[in-house]
Amino acid sequence: MKFPVALVLCTAALLEPGSSFPNAERKGAPGKEKKVQYASWDEVNVIAHGLLQLGHGLKEHVDKTKGQIKDISGKMSSFNSTVAELSMQSKQLQVDGEALKARAQGLEEKESLAANISEELKQRAEQLETDSKRVNERMSRLEDMLNGLLKAEGSNASTSNGSQADLHSLQFQLEAQTRRIDELVERIRQQQEKLDKQNARIRTLQFQVEQNRVSSPRWKSVLKRRVDINEAAEQLSNSTGLSVDCHDLFLKGERQSGLYAIQPVNSQPFQAYCEMTDEGGWTVIQRRRDGSVDFDQLWQDYKNGFGDFNGEFWLGLERIRALTQQGGYVLHIELKDWSDQTQFIEFPFSLGGENTSYSLYVQGVATGSVENALTNDLTGVPFSTRDRDNDLKQDINCAKHLSGGWWFSNCGRANLNGKYFSRIPRQRHERKQGVFWKTWRGRYYPLKSTLMKIAPAELEYES
Repeated sequence: MKFPVALVLCTAALLEPGSSFPNAERKGAPGKEKKVQYASWDEVNVIAHGLLQLGHGLKEHVDKTKGQIKDISGKMSSFNSTVAELSMQSKQLQVDGEALKARAQGLEEKESLAANISEELKQRAEQLETDSKRVNERMSRLEDMLNGLLKAEGSNASTSNGSQADLHSLQFQLEAQTRRIDELVERIRQQQEKLDKQNARIRTLQFQVEQNRVSSPRWKSVLKRRVDINEAAEQLSNSTGLSVDCHDLFLKGERQSGLYAIQPVNSQPFQAYCEMTDEGGWTVIQRRRDGSVDFDQLWQDYKNGFGDFNGEFWLGLERIRALTQQGGYVLHIELKDWSDQTQFIEFPFSLGGENTSYSLYVQGVATGSVENALTNDLTGVPFSTRDRDNDLKQDINCAKHLSGGWWFSNCGRANLNGKYFSRIPRQRHERKQGVFWKTWRGRYYPLKSTLMKIAPAELEYES
């Protein structure tokens, strides 16, 4: 720094012998005349130059210090903002953690309750089976007695009236026991159906608990890029020449809607109808428009798919599952009434495997022109058909009570795979079996057409 050097120079000049300021007196011998000495111009110049350098040095030091203080102040302000933001994020993470913990605890309680119910139903089924065996034993004894009496009657034509009365009594008891057995068999069948239903719910709850333990199902996790999908798609394309979905076809230059062969990662190739839009390619998973295909199908049909790609069809739960396994996907649903008015809704979703009965998980806020009639609960809803009762309605098979296979919760909010009516039936009990979306036109209004299609969440995110 410059100003200490200037200060040394000034001090040295002031302390130099023989130097003084004007009017300064120098002590001499007594009796002699005092002489006044003045500093030379060179000395004055040196002192002035030193003072000037000292002033410049001080000014530069002050300016530099101000800049450093300003820089430190800016860094402190940024640090304070970062600390505040981190504090807010920490609080939010704590709240999310508590909510997830409470949710996992609730699911564990449900799992425990479902396991208890299942065990109770098993015990009741075993008891009914034991009762059935006892009844069968009694029937065998009665049949033996009846056969003995019949033989005795054949050997002795003069059977007494008392023997005839015993014979009729045994026949009556045998008929009563037969009816009892039929009732027990029916009860066993009903209990077995309930047991199967509870077992399906237990599997779903177990899957949900595991999912909650692994990570919190938030919307941002759905919008992330499909992990390693580009590399896997490139490898698959090089080996088979097939795209992983309709949007992959769009990225390769396809712009015409129609039927294409695709092959999702880790899946067998299959045919799919692709709808090409300005934003990208959508894979159509369901279409209803004229009632040409019966959608009241069994579990295996809904798993593998059915219908005509040129008309009405269901792509298949296993194929939909294979597509959504590649990353976050968006489900888009279009509805049309008999006045040709259309509405739509879309939301991010995922589909569980067959071990969860292909449970549907809505993983974000729905957008569109109608309210969501599917569950917005992250715990999901399993798929149900008339031969595989997985719905959440106690003592009622929604697929059998209504029609078709669907993600039924309590039977009454939506069913786009119901019975198709070309004319709106007059009878209310018929209309409730139709294709409906409760939050638009109501439960008893059968819709004219529906379309369900899916695309990667990144397409929706980019558009």
